[in-house]
Amino acid sequence: MRIGVVGVGRIGTMHATNLTTLDEVDEVLLLDPLPGRAERVSAALPGTRCVADLDTMLTLGDGVLIATPTSTHPALLRAAVAAGVPALCEKPIAADLDEMLALVAEVEASGVEVLVGFQRRFDPAVAELHRRVRSGDVGDVYLVRALGNDARPPDPAYLPRSGGIFRDLLIHDLDAVPWLVGQPVDEVYASGSVLVDEAFAAADDVDNAVVVLRFAGGAHAVLAGGRHDPVGYDHRIEVLGSRDCLAVGLDPRTPLTSLEPDGPRAGPDAYPGFPERFHRAYLTEVAVFARVVAGAAENPSPVRDSLVSLALAEACERSRRSGEPVRVGVPAPRRAGTGVAG
Repeated sequence: MRIGVVGVGRIGTMHATNLTTLDEVDEVLLLDPLPGRAERVSAALPGTRCVADLDTMLTLGDGVLIATPTSTHPALLRAAVAAGVPALCEKPIAADLDEMLALVAEVEASGVEVLVGFQRRFDPAVAELHRRVRSGDVGDVYLVRALGNDARPPDPAYLPRSGGIFRDLLIHDLDAVPWLVGQPVDEVYASGSVLVDEAFAAADDVDNAVVVLRFAGGAHAVLAGGRHDPVGYDHRIEVLGSRDCLAVGLDPRTPLTSLEPDGPRAGPDAYPGFPERFHRAYLTEVAVFARVVAGAAENPSPVRDSLVSLALAEACERSRRSGEPVRVGVPAPRRAGTGVAG
């Protein structure tokens, strides 16, 4: 099997490296719009080679992984779909909801599998949480709490094109939490502040935000995200239900110190960023993609599901600006397998 990777910046290089570890992948094809970058990555990464253009990659490849800037995703996905080549695309597949709706319709009409790279769905612990919630082990869901804090703020130059905190940082939880609960979201309330750096205000953004989701069945979710955690990268999800209370993201590398005598302590090896925190998730993501390409696994992150998170992110932005709750009526993601073994 040959898998192509378009875009070999930081995350694309990580994906290419992970793909080379898979027994079923014989070769990884690399392409990047920046002259010389793909060649430099290939020289340092055995099992890869560069191709001259996208047409060559789609002709030679059995699947393609898209890790380029968001503005390029629709054209690249349309090219892959036209060639009948399954794709794994970094989120989001389009920058706004109208364009995403059109693209989802095209992908679904084609019958070509396209996975959206919401890596939390592929994290083994999050996948197990999904299984236990959906199987009824947790009982009726009362409350979900999710926290996502960057260790270091992004480069100020990135902020004007980031899409804002809800589309960039909290979008992952706006995907994962409805996927876990399995109910439509009826209402969104969001609030944000600039506490870290005035560069966020200059970009018409905030650097700390809280979101409350109300689901059709009455359960709530509280999502919080921030751009700076002085101890390390922190992402956790807790689900409180009528039968059990479960959490993911609590381990010896979690940047959290309890003041209880026997509580956890933040260690010197706290997660520095999302690639380290979700290393297993990213490995599983490309392994599942390879199985989808081979026709041996169900797509656990289809394009239609990604409409939910973007619609919620846009509702969050409207709520933050107005100071009022926003009625949304966003449907639940479809019930699908996680694609994670075990």
